[in-house]
Amino acid sequence: MRRTFLPAVVVLALSSAACRNDMHDQAKIRPFRKSAVWKDGSSARPLVPGTVPRGFLREDRAFFAGQGPDGRFLAELPPSVAVTKDLLLKGQERFNVFCSPCHGRTGDGQGMIVQRGFKQPSSFHVDRLRAERIGYFFDAMTNGFGQMSSYASQIPPEDRWAIAAYVRVLQLSRNAPASVLADDDRKELETASAPPPKSRTGEAHR
Repeated sequence: MRRTFLPAVVVLALSSAACRNDMHDQAKIRPFRKSAVWKDGSSARPLVPGTVPRGFLREDRAFFAGQGPDGRFLAELPPSVAVTKDLLLKGQERFNVFCSPCHGRTGDGQGMIVQRGFKQPSSFHVDRLRAERIGYFFDAMTNGFGQMSSYASQIPPEDRWAIAAYVRVLQLSRNAPASVLADDDRKELETASAPPPKSRTGEAHR
């Protein structure tokens, strides 16, 4: 049986090797080589119009571009992004990693590399940026702005929206009216803002 089986294995191995060599040595066009098959002489063919790489279909313009049907930046987060505590905490973490070196952790534009001589960006707390739509901040992270380069390759869209939402939190932290605070927080703020009582010694001296 062994004598019969061994030759069969040898024949099968040789036939497989021949098949592999035929496919390996067949005529083919190598990438980026010239070719006489097409009139332009290029072996690489242009993509069919409308071709989208797998995983890169951007049908949701609001989510991927930060723009509404009218082409204007969104005034609010896109419908697919819900405002939650987890979203804001994610935004804070990503902001501190990618944005704070320039913008500072409070958004005042006094990040560490600014303190070392880099050009200072505008504070997020100026009237112009407080009035900007949230889609503007998403677009700046996506496409860059001024000396700021694009972060699209480093920060996925969902994290860019989280950062944009956290920028709104930073802005609100310095400009929120007392009426939006809970009763206990408002009382604590009023106590902290109240002038210190005058001492009896000071009154007598006056």
